[in-house]
Amino acid sequence: MTPSVSMLMTIFLWLTCPFFGSAQVGDLSITIQLRGVFESKISLLALSASRTFKPIIELQGIKKGETTTLPVSKEYLPGEFVLRFDYKETESGTPYPSEKTIFLNEQNIQLRVNPEYCNNPDSTRFQDGERENATFAQFSNENSRKKEKLGLLQNFLMNYDDVESSFYRQGIKEYEVRRSDYNQWLAERIMQDQSLFVSNLYGFQYVPEIPWKGTETDRDNYLIAHYFDGMDFNNPLIIKTSNLNKWMDNYINLYGRLATTAHLRDSLLPAAGRNAIEIARKGNPLVYGWMVDYFYRGYETNGIDAGIKMLESYLKDTNCMTSKRVEIARRIKGIETLVAGIKAPDISLKDAEGNLFELNKFETQSRYILLLFWSAGCSHCVEMTDNLYPWQHRPEIQQKLMVIAISLDETETEVKAWKEKIREMTGWKHMRAADGVRSKAASDYFVLATPVMVLLDAKTKEIISTPNTVKELIAAIH
Repeated sequence: MTPSVSMLMTIFLWLTCPFFGSAQVGDLSITIQLRGVFESKISLLALSASRTFKPIIELQGIKKGETTTLPVSKEYLPGEFVLRFDYKETESGTPYPSEKTIFLNEQNIQLRVNPEYCNNPDSTRFQDGERENATFAQFSNENSRKKEKLGLLQNFLMNYDDVESSFYRQGIKEYEVRRSDYNQWLAERIMQDQSLFVSNLYGFQYVPEIPWKGTETDRDNYLIAHYFDGMDFNNPLIIKTSNLNKWMDNYINLYGRLATTAHLRDSLLPAAGRNAIEIARKGNPLVYGWMVDYFYRGYETNGIDAGIKMLESYLKDTNCMTSKRVEIARRIKGIETLVAGIKAPDISLKDAEGNLFELNKFETQSRYILLLFWSAGCSHCVEMTDNLYPWQHRPEIQQKLMVIAISLDETETEVKAWKEKIREMTGWKHMRAADGVRSKAASDYFVLATPVMVLLDAKTKEIISTPNTVKELIAAIH
């Protein structure tokens, strides 16, 4: 669906806001020396809009002793990543997976890795002077020691049988002193490491006050009411961590303990969402949008219609930068970069016959290549192809112009219509990007809505123009 003009204007204004400043970080690289195994596929995974880790780079067949470099685009920075190794101990061995979480901000990374023990510091070493991962490892070790002492006191208070004794009351006082000291230490570490991306993970360790008197239900209600006390929702970088998703899952679990029936669950969880979103909306618009996305996915997955209805007003709020709005903003800005003279982004897709098509390697006798992003489920697209196809099939035009038609159809009905339609359009190279407008091809060309045409020089693969109509295309090649 094409975004409204008012939405596009609102998003354009957000592009100039300070919280997009993190994009100033330049491209980085990860240089890996493989050790200890025969060979490995190496993948780098980044957090996606759905808050899961998805591959952005994959390198096959890296051998023991070899050094390889993974480029990381600034669009993912700063951030949390997963390095995945699918390694074989011997040439004929079965691949085994292993994963290591890493952090990137402003510094290239060099590391020697034995995939079998990739989370053992003796087997995976970063270069001297590396800051983000070294600092987080040091923080995690110190944090574990401090949390362990708090945990011992908490277990004692939760299980002691004489809650009226002076010994128990003294335990509460000792716990509160240590909790206060811990939170103070946490605040100081956040300030100390504020120039590092990893400092954005520290806040999730905040320990809220626990009411030791009353029932377990009373305690859960108190924890719900004060769950967000230690979190800075004005900080947009917290959404670039996997911790935020886990932290919110724990919040939902508190409500889950109160939901003794399915009916009660379906009334409590919309209340949980409204409470969290109302607090988040006072902070950064990206965090506000992330929170709405989080609950939308949860309600949709669990079939909680009351929750989805509750979200309607937030989804209409132009101040709520959901992943969809952020992606539209990115594409509006990216469209400005698709100008004449630049090399077109590569495309790698299976064509309608099942053969791999790679734009950079594709050769044709034609002078021009037209990339056409379209959908058989889009009436405007069908109207355009009905005009474009007979014109392009004139002998004098066929010699000049090769059409690469990339379908963004997704649903079963759309795909069926696409298969029927391409039977009428022989001579074009047809392929379908399975994820539609969310696909890499559509994303790389900043496709917001179909149809989109990009005219290329067939030899250099440089962009000549981005015509909006067949009339403009005709003018561009004559």
